[in-house]
Amino acid sequence: MVKIEGIDKLLAEHPFFKDMPIDARKTLAGCAKNERIEPGDYLAQEGNAADKFYLIRSGALAVECHVPSGDNLVIETLHTGEVFGWSWMVPPYEWNFDIRAVDLTRVISLDAACLRKKITKDKLLGFELYSRFIPILAKRLHSTRQQLTDLYGKS
Repeated sequence: MVKIEGIDKLLAEHPFFKDMPIDARKTLAGCAKNERIEPGDYLAQEGNAADKFYLIRSGALAVECHVPSGDNLVIETLHTGEVFGWSWMVPPYEWNFDIRAVDLTRVISLDAACLRKKITKDKLLGFELYSRFIPILAKRLHSTRQQLTDLYGKS
């Protein structure tokens, strides 16, 4: 029980959970754990199972996609207070990008199977999560479009 209370406190401090009802946040704490990611390590790779989503507590992560030249293209760099990993919500539950630690990064991960089970039983909890993810999805799509325009747009 102490572990969940500790995680609940960390969740409460993260901007993603700002103004989330306490009961919803405590329910989600049961799916969460702390993780430490070393620089250069991957948290996600395109095509692999998207079995978590992440809240960045400290550090930086690069969102990358494969390009024909062989080098990965950094679409966006995420920092403390941000969230990534919406692929757990959409079948076939596979990552669409690579996520690589740029610095030593501390995250809270939330287990996707646990989350899907909880939101199937509690539709209001699902609404809380989805309504927080939609603005993030819109921002990431805009970032990707901007990056592609910068690379391939006409001058």
